[in-house]
Amino acid sequence: MSRDYRKIVAWQRAHQLTLMIYKKTKAFPSEERFGLTSQLRRAAYSVPSNIVEGSGRGSKKDYLRFLYIALASLKETEYFLLLSYDLGYLNKPDYEELTELVNSTFAPLHGLMKSVKKEMG
Repeated sequence: MSRDYRKIVAWQRAHQLTLMIYKKTKAFPSEERFGLTSQLRRAAYSVPSNIVEGSGRGSKKDYLRFLYIALASLKETEYFLLLSYDLGYLNKPDYEELTELVNSTFAPLHGLMKSVKKEMG
């Protein structure tokens, strides 16, 4: 059942979100290196990595389980972005840009989950 994850729109968007988060968190305070910076980056890269891992699984049930983990990580990323903004680590334009990337990742991820559920019967 292995799929080419690079063709999955949800993965493409999640990958772009992760790259942007790495870029924007370079300016976070050094004391957050092992705190919020690390947590935000980890939550972000968990989204595309779980899509990849799920796409390589042998069953649709396993695939769906990894997609749920990706969704949870996306929501965690969303919160860490809000926290970063509220702490003053992200300016408003960067926060809005990253939040829009989160939202544009959610829709295809949710659609993919619905599609896999439908395939399962």
